Amino acid sequence: MSDQIAKFYAYVDSHEADFVQRLADAVLYPSISSDQTPQGRQNVISMGSYIHAQFAQFVAKPEDVQLVDLGFQDNTNPQIRLPPVVLARIGEDANKKTVLVYSHYDVQPVGGWKEANVQDPDAFILNTTRPDGQLIGRGATDDKGPIMGWLNVLEAHKSIADGLGKPLAEILPVNIRFLFEGMEESSSLGLDKWINEEVQKPNKGWFNGIQCACITDNYWLTTHRPALTYGLRGIAYFSINIEGATNDLHSGSFGRMVHEPMTDLVKLFSLLVGTNGVIFKEVEEMVPAPTPEERAQYAQLDYAVSDLRQDIGNPVELSEDPVELVMGRMRYPSLSIHGIQGAFDTITTAIPHKISGRFSIRLVGKQTPKAVHEIVDKFLRKEFDNLKSKNKMSLTLEAQGIPWVGDKDHWNFKAAHAATIAVHGVNLTPDYTREGGSIPITLTIEQALDGENVLLLPMGRSDDGAHSLREKLDRDNYFKGTKVYGTYLYELAKQVAS
Repeated sequence: MSDQIAKFYAYVDSHEADFVQRLADAVLYPSISSDQTPQGRQNVISMGSYIHAQFAQFVAKPEDVQLVDLGFQDNTNPQIRLPPVVLARIGEDANKKTVLVYSHYDVQPVGGWKEANVQDPDAFILNTTRPDGQLIGRGATDDKGPIMGWLNVLEAHKSIADGLGKPLAEILPVNIRFLFEGMEESSSLGLDKWINEEVQKPNKGWFNGIQCACITDNYWLTTHRPALTYGLRGIAYFSINIEGATNDLHSGSFGRMVHEPMTDLVKLFSLLVGTNGVIFKEVEEMVPAPTPEERAQYAQLDYAVSDLRQDIGNPVELSEDPVELVMGRMRYPSLSIHGIQGAFDTITTAIPHKISGRFSIRLVGKQTPKAVHEIVDKFLRKEFDNLKSKNKMSLTLEAQGIPWVGDKDHWNFKAAHAATIAVHGVNLTPDYTREGGSIPITLTIEQALDGENVLLLPMGRSDDGAHSLREKLDRDNYFKGTKVYGTYLYELAKQVAS
């Protein structure tokens, strides 16, 4: 270990309380991007300004940190402004590698948090007092923890640089470009457009010279072994819209007299996917069966049925075979039903006259949202016709993302692998995983960089509960994750591009 890395580790160890407070300060912002009220959107914008101010402490020139205005959000009335992209640049040494780091500062809604967390009634006040080391709060792991981890890395190195009487950029082993957005949880609205316009500028604008990318917005496969992620499922998010009478009806007066939208929807939902997780055959047949060689690769992952049970709390797994389980997450498509807009959540005997059933399909391989949309639309229209209902049905593709698989043998991954072992030890070599979730911006970044390698380097564990009513980040993952991020930079500098 070099003297500088040892100083970096020592700084992290001696500033753990400060780093937890930094995360608590970030969690305070209720930056829910799906909240389109004026105050809700201002909360996200304020979070972006906070991130901007934090990174401004570490840049050499004021222009090296920017708030990029993405304009106004579509389909809102009145129009509301999109949260800004936060850019920061540290180092412009042509003799060093340049890495792009991406994360997001918006979070999911918190409906039901207070009821589910009696001891932690406010999702935006980080619980830092638990004896098990869990830091509980919305955004703790997704994705404010990773952003604060990068700030921790910069602060530690700024201290080292000041002690040497040198600029921060001079002692960092690589050049870093940071990109943080505030709409990731809401389809990254506006970001694709900005990136595509930026790379059309002379020398690719802000993306000039970037040789690899690191996305810090995912999680380990388990609670006990680090992971590096080289693949993501895509997504096609749909709504089935069914309309019957002109107004809600009284079931006592009109039950068994009219076609009910809810009945039609439940029938259609039941045909989309079985209780065994298998989707209707036209979607399943788009994906070839795994070869024995593929199964052997998944069997090498350090995963057991008990890992899944630990994450989900109850024994409701679809299989007793861990290989089938991990393939269900990484290799197969999945269809999940999410909710019904227009239904009642109180005791009532009314018949909803208009409802919208929400479901999504996680895509793999060569599946595209466009192709799957056509198949799903054809299937639902046929099945709806079979119902002989006089209601009206339509299908809308609400959001989409293409599946992505990167090159896990690239020097970018070798650097992350070495960094993980350096921090966690040789007995915890990382699993190489394909994540079951979707981060559509991954493919956009890869294309913007003309195919340069993109790596997903997680901080949190599989049981962190991102998007759930008890989201947390373990202290150990927060501090060791900070060390992994910093060590990754040093390992990048050692790699020779092939």
